[in-house]
Amino acid sequence: MTDYTDYFDEVIQAHVAIEQWLAEERDDSALEQLLSRFSPQFSMISPLGRVLDFEALSELFLLAGGKKLGFRIELSELRGIALYDGGAVVGYREQQTDATGLHSDRRSTVVFEKQAGGKVVWRHLHETFCKG
Repeated sequence: MTDYTDYFDEVIQAHVAIEQWLAEERDDSALEQLLSRFSPQFSMISPLGRVLDFEALSELFLLAGGKKLGFRIELSELRGIALYDGGAVVGYREQQTDATGLHSDRRSTVVFEKQAGGKVVWRHLHETFCKG
């Protein structure tokens, strides 16, 4: 049996941290802790096709911190795609809502790296909006 537990746990824990960062006023140490989940070589393709690197992600989080009142993330459909010595590829579905009623639904695929000490970090993320 293939065990994706560490990677699924990281998806869940990272989204809890993201939800808290965006929905609540937090101090700089919370941002540092959140960003430590991502590889310095992190890359991302947003649902609209925008390409972000670690610096752009950092700026995005910095600007959006505490600005999305009532922000909530619901995760589902976690599935393992590939597991290997240096990490894993995982897919999941993410639904976001905020106090204004804004709702988005996306499917995501993440490539994780497992560092020498066993820490799991986000290396690449690709998000696609779901229709309907």
